[in-house]
Amino acid sequence: MDRRDFIKVTGMGVGAMMLPITGRVIAAQELLSPADLKLKRLLADAALTAAKKAGATYADARIGRYLNQFVVTREMKVQNIVNTESAGVGIRVIVNDTWGFAATSDMTPKAVAAAATKAAEIAKANSKFQTNPVILAPVKGVGEVSWATPIKKNALAVPIKDKVEMLMEANNAALENGADYVNSVFYLVNEQKYFASTDGSYIDQDVHRVWSPMTITAIDKESGKFRTRNGLSDPVGMGWEYFDGNESDKIKGVTTRYRNSYDIVEDAINGAKQARAKLTAPSVKPGKYDLVLDPTHLMLTIHESVGHPLELDRVLGYEANYAGTSFATLDKWRSGDFQYGSDKVTLFADKTQPGSVGAVGYDDEGVPTKRWDLVKDGILVNYQAIRDQVHIIDQKESHGCCYADSWSSVQFQRMPNVSLEPGKEKYSADGLVMHSNCSCKPYSLLVISLRRSQEVIIQMPEQLRFWITMYCLKHSFTFLTR
Repeated sequence: MDRRDFIKVTGMGVGAMMLPITGRVIAAQELLSPADLKLKRLLADAALTAAKKAGATYADARIGRYLNQFVVTREMKVQNIVNTESAGVGIRVIVNDTWGFAATSDMTPKAVAAAATKAAEIAKANSKFQTNPVILAPVKGVGEVSWATPIKKNALAVPIKDKVEMLMEANNAALENGADYVNSVFYLVNEQKYFASTDGSYIDQDVHRVWSPMTITAIDKESGKFRTRNGLSDPVGMGWEYFDGNESDKIKGVTTRYRNSYDIVEDAINGAKQARAKLTAPSVKPGKYDLVLDPTHLMLTIHESVGHPLELDRVLGYEANYAGTSFATLDKWRSGDFQYGSDKVTLFADKTQPGSVGAVGYDDEGVPTKRWDLVKDGILVNYQAIRDQVHIIDQKESHGCCYADSWSSVQFQRMPNVSLEPGKEKYSADGLVMHSNCSCKPYSLLVISLRRSQEVIIQMPEQLRFWITMYCLKHSFTFLTR
């Protein structure tokens, strides 16, 4: 993205929402221009042929077209509407038992072949310093196949007018019910990904995701205090049907939560009332409570304390960016009895969950996706690993969790969907609901003293935001979700 496009996109609200901005700015109608499957095959074959000619014993090419649409509003004004496209080819090769990678945005056979040759040259240069050869788990080529997110309606095909009207209706509902400020956004994604490899796979995937983040603020004008409440939509692997607000997908309670569809207007009303109520909410009194983790809190706990620590590259010390390395070292896994949580806890990885953001048919090295256990009945049983890693944990099949965030990035092992399996018993509790995630890193821990399973003593000042670790699971603490 050049400087001019960056200013266009970030100057009116999108940057402030911390949404990922990549690619060039395009007209809305270009989002629906059809992909040329024959061109993808032509470019893929050019890459693979050039890589083999340059000495590669293995090669794969990913031809990607990444489309985004942002509709950004604040109160009763539209701040920005932006459409972006990023397209190119990433080529990965093995030469002399060593990886090499190169990418190009020039979508011509000649340029793609040149990038493949460059990737081979990089691999040869890297091989001078390689201490251990790359060992790939075998994958059977699948020929020409396709997979698409099972959507009912392409969100990018919905007229801008309809999107703006829905956000304006939500913002107005929030303002009429006690909000002083409200920001709402539609963030819509379509990833068109084509993968080809010397194993004999030509995989075309059409991936769709939608999300509508919203922030509602209420102010006490006398004291100057303010409180916020975020919207309860989730990023999902669905189409525009997610915003239908079906009654059957609503979970009624203290507030309404949503499963497979979202009612943004209803949520704006509830959010405004709750933000206003927080201004006069009393502090939590020290005492003995049953602790119930709100689902949004629970998912972050699992993400940080299970998802990242069980990424094999972090376990091995190859990756430490942002979330650090891992305490769940190989010796703990090999022992066969490392207690990750209570015997009620089973945590699993899954790249196939319908409607989830991470659901695809094949990962970014052509491996069919699947579900597998990470923690079974409280015991650490597996990691997340890809083709060049599984031999380290004495396995012969990739878990199918290789991912690249762009055609220009090399693919590597990344977290799939990681979930807590529902328990066999039903629980209910009147207690303190923890739902505040100000930070997701270990340095924001609140120390809690556990008295027995499901019971804690908590002492905290008003509005203290904190993060709960898997310490709770380790000591037979039960997570309850609706």
